Amino acid sequence: MRDVISSFRGSICALILAAACAAPLDAQRWQRQYQYDEEKSTLMIGDMQFPSASRGVAVGMIRDAKDRGREKPVGLITTDGGAHWQQMPLPENPVSLFFLNEGSGWMVTEKGLWYTSEAGKNWRKLPKPPSPLFRVYFTSEKDGWAVGPKKAAFETHDAGEHWKPLAVAAETPGDKEFSAYNWISFPTSKFGFISGWNQPRRRFGISLWPDWMDPEAAVTRRELPHLAYSLVTSDGGTTWKSTSASVFGVMTRARFNASGVGFGLLQYEGSFRYPSEVYRIDWASGKSSTIYRNASIDVTDIWVTADGTLYLAGYALPGKLRSVVPGKVMVLQSRDYSTFTEMPVDYRATATHAVLAGADDKSVWLATDTGMILKLAP
Repeated sequence: MRDVISSFRGSICALILAAACAAPLDAQRWQRQYQYDEEKSTLMIGDMQFPSASRGVAVGMIRDAKDRGREKPVGLITTDGGAHWQQMPLPENPVSLFFLNEGSGWMVTEKGLWYTSEAGKNWRKLPKPPSPLFRVYFTSEKDGWAVGPKKAAFETHDAGEHWKPLAVAAETPGDKEFSAYNWISFPTSKFGFISGWNQPRRRFGISLWPDWMDPEAAVTRRELPHLAYSLVTSDGGTTWKSTSASVFGVMTRARFNASGVGFGLLQYEGSFRYPSEVYRIDWASGKSSTIYRNASIDVTDIWVTADGTLYLAGYALPGKLRSVVPGKVMVLQSRDYSTFTEMPVDYRATATHAVLAGADDKSVWLATDTGMILKLAP
């Protein structure tokens, strides 16, 4: 009998060893590093940047149910790759972040623009921009661009102290009251583009109620074609050319790596067949092709590393009504842009919006609008 048991144990050990040897060497998972956990309040992280593998900044709003839903702007800072995070108050409600390097960064807020020279540890308010902004992008300590609602697009050559309008931005068709530029990217030092949209006024007006209060209207609201804007430069921003086209959906992200491999993210209205769509961009030819869409997964951000690995982050739709009830956070990975593999994510991670940020091929983070930050771990 002992011989049988010994033989059985040996077989089990052999099977475990064989399985371990057969496991993929590059198996990765998304591991929780930070979770906001305060009673009767929630943290909604809106943006995150990692200018290096050790230094990172996330910004968002704490909503306090004990104080009638009052919102408090906060930042989270790490200097050790996310192992520890320090919470700091922010002077104004944050909108987006941009970091040029480990020290220099800019934060767009609802009321203006701020600059940090210490990776988010201090913020200095810059002169008020000529218009509200959504986002800024800098190619050097001095040279930058900014975009916002009502066809707002500007350039600066003194680190944001003064802004000059991009005249070409106003040339695109459509009423500026229903138009905006929302993204800026420079795949190379010479080639850059700004994207935006014009959304016409709906024939029967806009609902007075949020989606969760009028779910029937939200899920039956039709996606209407609208104008997509592009401002393109091939000389580092000295001159720009504008184009427009009728499309469905709004491009909310465009990511490139140093070799020029690029991807865009389109997001759609609640009644559209797909909540989002990811497409590959050939910035040299201007051509694009769809590579991923799934009726059950709403992709809210994309990231591509220097080695060409693509990550899609979003959440599993819990029902027809989107962006209301948090769903399981989903991350998909692809290296050939045709096959996408679902990655293991901490089971506690839920969200209606997720953002990605990375410093190198192996240092990538994910933040949610439910106050969690996760890191890609081997």
